[in-house]
Amino acid sequence: MTWPMLFGVLSLMTFQLVDSVFIGQLGRDPLAALGFTLPMQQLIIGLQVGLGIATTAIIARTLGAGDPLRAERLGGLVVALGGLLVFGLCLALWCLQQPIMAALGAEPALLPLVRSYWLPWLVAAWSGAMLYFGYSVCRSHGNTRLPGYLMMATSLANIGLDYLYIFEFGWGLPGAGWATVTAFALGALVIYPALARRHWLRFDLARLNLGQALRQLTGIMAPAMVSQLMPPVSAMLATALVAGFGSASVAAWGLGTRLEFFSIVVVLALTMSMPPMIGRMLGAGEIERIRQLVRIAVRFVVAWQLAIGLLWLVLSGFAAHLFSSDGSVRSVLQDYLLRVPLSYSGLGVCMLMVSVCNALGLALRALTISALRLFLCFLPALWLGGWLGGMPGLMSGALLGNLAAGLLSYRLYRAGMAHLRRPPVAADA
Repeated sequence: MTWPMLFGVLSLMTFQLVDSVFIGQLGRDPLAALGFTLPMQQLIIGLQVGLGIATTAIIARTLGAGDPLRAERLGGLVVALGGLLVFGLCLALWCLQQPIMAALGAEPALLPLVRSYWLPWLVAAWSGAMLYFGYSVCRSHGNTRLPGYLMMATSLANIGLDYLYIFEFGWGLPGAGWATVTAFALGALVIYPALARRHWLRFDLARLNLGQALRQLTGIMAPAMVSQLMPPVSAMLATALVAGFGSASVAAWGLGTRLEFFSIVVVLALTMSMPPMIGRMLGAGEIERIRQLVRIAVRFVVAWQLAIGLLWLVLSGFAAHLFSSDGSVRSVLQDYLLRVPLSYSGLGVCMLMVSVCNALGLALRALTISALRLFLCFLPALWLGGWLGGMPGLMSGALLGNLAAGLLSYRLYRAGMAHLRRPPVAADA
């Protein structure tokens, strides 16, 4: 179940990178205008991912409890509710674009360019959210192949349409937005008929106990949304700490964090593939099987990410020369690759425990793990390391902070499992 998600996530990362490259060829101003949409994009993604996590957890648990009809109605509720929530948020962003741009400090000369991109970007955000909700319903039924294949197909279509719309049609920056809209719309034309054929969606919501279903969704969605919004805040604070050591350190740190995202892509795929399995086992009351599954996943993540860390250690000198021509940036980046990747095993375990706890219905525990990782382990270790040893000390702090977070998250997961008696859905049924 993990391999399709792995290739899907990699393809999404690739299309976003190519999208930025194409827009960068238009000049500095279009790239800056794109940058001003990123904070709002993180807000929309936080909402859709929070609802997607709740979808996977609740529908999989309902299926495990042997109630497929309710699972189908929950799928319909998620698509309808998600579509309305994201549409409302996009509408608010459209109406408030002027004050938002002023608050973000956009230069007056950029405002016409930002306005030309705002509509296609918001339509793309809504269509992407609708596609994501379809993926979530699919994954909750244990099917990761269709979402994985569609992620690859829509990413390839987006790359091709980007070039066509931006350069051949001469649409410029708005063309990038309309290319994404077209690719996501094509994906939706595949995923939703497929869900209908498999009878995984029902919209006779009057027969669903809406109050209970909404409470279930909100109970997982709200903490998951907050958890999704924490990393951007943490990243800004970490960058502020690094900025005290100069622009070369900021540049190297930025390169290192991009390499980190590629290094943990297998863990990201696992966080998508494991919740449906855990949800079904929980619905069936198979607690011991959940323990075994998580134990296997944790051992794999530790071994895999340790191997990745050792690989970066061996390649640190070569990679530093490959990614930067500036001597000072290369020096800092090499220090980064010698230290921080060795902690990816702890980071991977922490990410996995957040996903597992959400799947178990322990959303507040998952939120606690995210908060403690960032604000008890990672950021204080960065500050203390930087204060004691400068930039090398800060990187050593990142190493120790991630490892401590991994140990703490696993202990919190085990404490949650110890208090878990029987699946909530089984009790409701």
